Amino acid sequence: MDIGFFSYNSDFGVRPETLAKELEARDFDSLWVGEHTHIPASRKTPFPGGIDLPRPYYHFRDPFVSLTMAAAVTKKLKIATGVCLVVQHDPIVLAKSVATLDHLSEGRFQFGIGGGWNQEEMENHGQQFHRRWKLLRERIEAMKAIWTEEEASYAGEFVNFEKIISYPKPKQTPHPPVLMGGATEMSLKRVARYCDGWMPIDALLENPAAMVTKMRKIVAEQGRDPEGINLSAFCQKNRTADS
Repeated sequence: MDIGFFSYNSDFGVRPETLAKELEARDFDSLWVGEHTHIPASRKTPFPGGIDLPRPYYHFRDPFVSLTMAAAVTKKLKIATGVCLVVQHDPIVLAKSVATLDHLSEGRFQFGIGGGWNQEEMENHGQQFHRRWKLLRERIEAMKAIWTEEEASYAGEFVNFEKIISYPKPKQTPHPPVLMGGATEMSLKRVARYCDGWMPIDALLENPAAMVTKMRKIVAEQGRDPEGINLSAFCQKNRTADS
C-alpha cells in the first residue's frame, strides 16, 4: 500500500513546491490537490460534508499550476488531482493541460475526476447541473482520443469537433490513469465504463470491503480485468469549518 497526501492547496497554506519537497523527502507516494474555480456568494447548494463550507474552499489555488510547481522540484513524487471538475473546462484545453503536465513530470500525473456538487459554480461556467455526468463522460472520451490519436475527432451530444492534431502526448501510455471520485454504485458503473481507477472518500462508505467487491464485479461484467483498476481511498479525520 502506498500513502499519499491530500492538500486543500489554499493560498494561505503551505506552497505546493515546499510541500512536495517535504513529502518526497519522507517517501510519500503522491500529492493530491482539489479544485474549485470559485465559490458563489449565494451559497445555495449545501456542502455534502454536512458542515459549514470549510474556509480553504474559498481559497483554492489552480491545481495544474500548483502541480507543475510540485513536479518541478521533485523526481519521483506522483502528482494528482483529487478531483478535477472536468465539466467546468473546455475538453481540448484540458487535454492539453493534462498531457503537458504528464509530459513535463516524466509520467507522474494521475487524473482524478469528479462531477462536482456545487450547482451554482457549475452554472457560472455555463453548464447544467443535471447533465454533468453525461457531459463528463463525453469530455473524458474526447480527451482520450486527443491523447492517443494523431488526428483526433469526437462526435457526441455535447462535445463535437472535427479532426485535430494536439501535442504533446502524455508520457504515460496510453494516457495518465483516469480515476473516478465518488461513493455510490453509479460511480462504480462509471469506473467500469470509462475510467482506470476509483477514489472514494472512506467516510462516505458504510461498508468499504463490500463496495470494493461490488466494484470488481461491475468491472468484470464490462469485460475488463478488475486487477487493472487502481484503488485510491481518501481517508480523513473529522473536519470543522476552520480545518
